[in-house]
Amino acid sequence: MKPEDPMSHPSHRSYLHSLLALAWLVLAGAACAAEPAPDLVLKGHLQGSDIHTYREVPFEVPEGVNRVTVQFDYSGRAERTTVDLGLEGPDGFRGKDGLRGWSGGSKQVVTVSATDATPSFFPGPIRAGRWALLLGIPNIRAGVEADFTAKVWFGHPGDPAWLPEVLNPPLRDQAGWYRGDLHMHGAHSDGSCQTQSGEARAPCPLIFTVLEAARRGLDFIALSDHNTVAQANDLRELQPYFDRLLLIPAREVTTFQGHANLFGTTEPLDFRVGSPAVPDWNALLREATGLKGLISINHPIRPNDETCMGCGWTPKQPVDMRLVQAIEVVNGRDALSPAYSGIPFWQAQLDKGLHLTGVGGSDNHDANHQWPLPGGSSALGMPTTVVHARALSMAAILDAIRAGHVFVDVQGTRDRMLELAASVHGRQAEMGDTLVAGKGDKVRFTICTTAPAGARVEVLVDGNPYAPGAETTIRTPRQTLTFDWTGDGQRHWIRANVRDASNELLLVGNPVYVEGQGAAPPS
Repeated sequence: MKPEDPMSHPSHRSYLHSLLALAWLVLAGAACAAEPAPDLVLKGHLQGSDIHTYREVPFEVPEGVNRVTVQFDYSGRAERTTVDLGLEGPDGFRGKDGLRGWSGGSKQVVTVSATDATPSFFPGPIRAGRWALLLGIPNIRAGVEADFTAKVWFGHPGDPAWLPEVLNPPLRDQAGWYRGDLHMHGAHSDGSCQTQSGEARAPCPLIFTVLEAARRGLDFIALSDHNTVAQANDLRELQPYFDRLLLIPAREVTTFQGHANLFGTTEPLDFRVGSPAVPDWNALLREATGLKGLISINHPIRPNDETCMGCGWTPKQPVDMRLVQAIEVVNGRDALSPAYSGIPFWQAQLDKGLHLTGVGGSDNHDANHQWPLPGGSSALGMPTTVVHARALSMAAILDAIRAGHVFVDVQGTRDRMLELAASVHGRQAEMGDTLVAGKGDKVRFTICTTAPAGARVEVLVDGNPYAPGAETTIRTPRQTLTFDWTGDGQRHWIRANVRDASNELLLVGNPVYVEGQGAAPPS
């Protein structure tokens, strides 16, 4: 299902979205933030006598740079002027790095880094020194003149993967609900599928994962192979074609004391928790914080033994959970198995005053296989993490997850919805936001759902069932539940689930946080 415009169903959402209008204005302002200016702008002039020649346009790459991105454009196309673009490393065409790539005239934006590069360019270390654009001029008519401009951005360690934005423009520059899968594996780790002959299994090419995600109608996926971002180069090739499916670089940080997904960075991260270099999880999390990505603890309630070494969250030293942004509350099909559900672990963190976002991930290891899979693993997109974001872009999706504007669709449908809003004294909040309510203040909650008839809304206050005093059974395709909750001046978190008639969990909502007046800020 395509993401819905926030006002697309006024019959039951007009009130809810009027509450959120101010928040959307703030998000829209963030979305309009200007792209950082290029570090260099190179300009030049061509004329008819330049036909069938090559020209080098030198520039200096300073120390500490780990990515070079070039946006190239030129005039004269109406007169059939054509300029091809290549990139030389230090020391020229025959130097140590030599020709780093040649695109002909097929690309206007190219990038090279140690982990990935635009197709037809080579990834590799970025050495400081004299680099050059290599221009080939296969055609410029006699008497014609043309001007070219090359904007150059230098990346540095710790830069998030979405910069510069010229490389990663939004696939959809519109606020709405976007559906994705945050956890999966392919050929770059232990994902496998049947070979072409069907007689064996082999590492499963990434293209099958991306095609299956597109087939299922997902808006984004995070490719989270174990302790590697080698897949980033494949993503650089695939993303331009998949212009309706956002591909987010990620990795599953896999240790002997637990697993966590790190999203939005391709920078190196030492995962050897328990070694002299990384003595504990806090050391790793502090390093991850410097990379500006988002980290989520995976499947925290799992065995940590020979059946699944390191899968359970079992750190040997206390962990500063303020360095974590999210918890994978539903992994694959574990909502069907209370013994493996991550929800109690998550809610225990909420009880401590932490604002950690509950997310889901399929942990799929074979994109070609449909549910149910051998060994109880899940099909791609089951569950789905549904995100209320300002745009379909890497930065916007990760910002919305940090903010908690998320619910989990346990069965990975294309249309189920769960929206929670709250208001008091003219102040509004959605899932993940915080309201201040004094003792005796009545907070108005509105829950909008799209779920099967006969399902019911479950309201939880600090993890305990709460009777809202209103009908909670879902009887229409889209239904609204409104109720008042009276503040007591203390800190609370209030969220909602949807369960079917047999009590099976369908939708998992994130909380609205309520702070008593004068209470300490949330951790």
